[in-house]
Amino acid sequence: MDRLSAIDASFLAGERETSHMHVGAVMIFEGPPPGREESLEHIASRLHLVPRYRQKLAFPRFEMGRPLWVDDPSFNLEYHVRHTALPAPGGIEQLRLLTARIFSQRLDRSKPLWESWYVQGLEEERFAIISKTHHALVDGVSGVDLATVLFDLTPVPPEQSEVPDWTPSPEPSDAQLVAEGIKGVVRAPVDVARRALSAARHPEQAVTRAREAAEGLGEVAWANLNPAPETPLNVPIGSHRRVWWTATELDQFKAVKNSLGGTVNDVVLAVVSGALARWLRTRGVRTEGVELRAQVPVSIRSDDEHNRLGNRIAVMRAPLPVYARDAVERLRIVREAMQGLKESKQALAAQVIAGLEDFAPPTILSMASRMNWSTRLFNLIVTNVPGPQFPIYLRGRELLELVPVAFLPQNYALTVAAMSYNGKLDFSLLGDYDAMPDIDELGGFLEDALAELLEAAGTPPGRKRRAKAAPATA
Repeated sequence: MDRLSAIDASFLAGERETSHMHVGAVMIFEGPPPGREESLEHIASRLHLVPRYRQKLAFPRFEMGRPLWVDDPSFNLEYHVRHTALPAPGGIEQLRLLTARIFSQRLDRSKPLWESWYVQGLEEERFAIISKTHHALVDGVSGVDLATVLFDLTPVPPEQSEVPDWTPSPEPSDAQLVAEGIKGVVRAPVDVARRALSAARHPEQAVTRAREAAEGLGEVAWANLNPAPETPLNVPIGSHRRVWWTATELDQFKAVKNSLGGTVNDVVLAVVSGALARWLRTRGVRTEGVELRAQVPVSIRSDDEHNRLGNRIAVMRAPLPVYARDAVERLRIVREAMQGLKESKQALAAQVIAGLEDFAPPTILSMASRMNWSTRLFNLIVTNVPGPQFPIYLRGRELLELVPVAFLPQNYALTVAAMSYNGKLDFSLLGDYDAMPDIDELGGFLEDALAELLEAAGTPPGRKRRAKAAPATA
């Protein structure tokens, strides 16, 4: 029985009927889709490499500690692997519509928290897989590592090795779950004592880290005194979603940062800033002097923690200068602000806060989790995840496009996610159905904002603005 970390449990605590905490991706492949039996057999042959995918949540009674992962004795792979088809003509719009519907449905907490939809009928002799996994199970960076479980690095699949038998452990009783909770309570002061002993052995390091953590907590407190502005992005939301995405070239972002300075992530934030500025003005919102605040997740996963499930992330509050009319000026503001954040102690403070939450009772943890996505602090989430920069394959079929799909916290109408793969960088927008009827227009503004930066960098965009299409809705 593995207990969820405080960060993992916060994603459960933050979930509501209208706010689903699952994340995933739309993966588009070349060639005909594998048959139902072939896909089930392939997943079954590698499922032992990710045992968490056969486990479900167990909640101790009387709130005796955070939930635990336990084997699901009723695990049925056919429940989690779904097969469906797109209606004609099988274009990207139909795929977006299906994705929106799938992400509008909450995962069943009585079962392992994941689904995988195999979609046939996609035009140009392609098929897609829509994956959906609860954020309590996996974060973006570890999720990329886990892709190696199902995907191959060569077009020719390796010979299938012998699959070990799986026998689920007996489901724990209420008494056993409570006992595990008591163990956690007992271990807490031991962990505190261990940290104190380590500090006594290395006093200089302890003092330095304590000072930096205090500075970081002070910076976070100061940020709390400067609330995010009120915008149409922060309104009550429903359970239904709209989805939109576009593919760009990673080299375009590198060309901009090489010419104008900054990092690829700085360019991503500048593009999002430019798109949101235009979108707000179409809504009649004045942007003079307005700076949106984005929650930017940062991985704190070390090299030896790769291929492990669970969340190892901290968040930073990044500015989106929608008041700046010039694209180069927006990038400069973002670049300087992000450099300042990296030199600040915000990320360290987030780790300290996460460490304190490890000792918090579930009720307090639930209250704290709501602060993680407070609209007083943030207007939206903007996440950028690096993916593999080489082609990967599923049963000999090349993955052509990898589109990330994030989640919407309560009172957040929009999340922007970007992910790079094999030279491409895909942007996706996940929006509330009622609050974002113009999500496709915002997507077009993303393309325009990138084109402005490319022109300023002296690099032709290389592709024309796509024609406006009807938005995908749930």
